[in-house]
Amino acid sequence: MNAQRFENKVVLVTGGTSGIGRATAVAFAREGAKVIIAARREELGHKLVEEMKQYNEGHMFVRTDVRIPEDIDKLFSVIKEKYGQLDCAYNNAGVGVPLRRTAKTTLHEWYEIMNTNVRGVWLCMKNEIPIMLKQGGGAIVNCSSILGLRGDDGMSLYVASKHAVLGLTRAAALEVSHRGVRVNAVCPGFVDTPMIDELYRQDPQRILSLIPVNRVGKPEEIASAVLFLCSDAASFITGKEVVMAGGQGIRA
Repeated sequence: MNAQRFENKVVLVTGGTSGIGRATAVAFAREGAKVIIAARREELGHKLVEEMKQYNEGHMFVRTDVRIPEDIDKLFSVIKEKYGQLDCAYNNAGVGVPLRRTAKTTLHEWYEIMNTNVRGVWLCMKNEIPIMLKQGGGAIVNCSSILGLRGDDGMSLYVASKHAVLGLTRAAALEVSHRGVRVNAVCPGFVDTPMIDELYRQDPQRILSLIPVNRVGKPEEIASAVLFLCSDAASFITGKEVVMAGGQGIRA
């Protein structure tokens, strides 16, 4: 493997200050990319940029709440002004909701999860695609979930949002792949991130019983799939999802 396969590439990672986003930002930097981290937590974002300088220079943190269109506008204005290109984007920012059945969920929870997990991805793609088309190509990876492919009791809003991400991914891929822009998705299962900490602590054995490999995933494992999908090695893959869930969901 070429350890610098993203040299001279500019990469955007949303939700890049923790979990899978953080691991992905670091992995891109390690392989030569200049990484823009877009997230809400400024202290963590600036600290991560400093950390990634051990690999190369040119990284940047832009405070961004993907629920806010004005933040997205500012983010892409900065990218155009500072870099003038965008080669890869990982639309990772997302939230979960408390376990609650459909009839018990609230309108506030609906807006919270849909504005982040769906509208946020759409707003980013809406800005990423024109840049990539203008420069003649690029690769976008969206973060869905194993629950973008199936359902689960008490997770209806999250399930709906992650199904929608796959719909956006497939439709956009059909629109732009003939012009050199590929759009794919990753579908993680249970991964060792802050988002699943509480759920895992409550009943670790139940979680592990759902995973044939008998462990949760590592953020770095999901990052490796994102980098693959953004690389030239995946040049014939578009409109598809890569499921990384340790076998979760394959039982009849």
